[in-house]
Amino acid sequence: MAEEDIGALAVMDGDRLLGAFTERDYARKIILLGRSSAETTVAEAMTQPATCVQPGTSVDDCMRLMVVSRSRHLFAIDHGKVVGIVSIGDLVNWIISVQAETITQLHGYIAGSYPG
Repeated sequence: MAEEDIGALAVMDGDRLLGAFTERDYARKIILLGRSSAETTVAEAMTQPATCVQPGTSVDDCMRLMVVSRSRHLFAIDHGKVVGIVSIGDLVNWIISVQAETITQLHGYIAGSYPG
């Protein structure tokens, strides 16, 4: 996970999502408890159930769910299959880009160069 800069992995049994294994799981359930990485299974340390959303879930709803569930990753499920993982970083970056576009449009409007 560290080598690939990945914060969470889907734990799967074929196409079925069993849970999530995150950096937080590793830190709290292995390292802080003085357990050995080599002797601890993913099943022992993973978060069950993983927090899931539908692909059409809004960014606001995803942010709200992350706060309520105290999770940093959501698994997008479509017709029972994992189709993606959304991180808190993904959502924050999206919000920042939307705000930057809004600022650009407002600046254009104020400067008199707005096309509308």
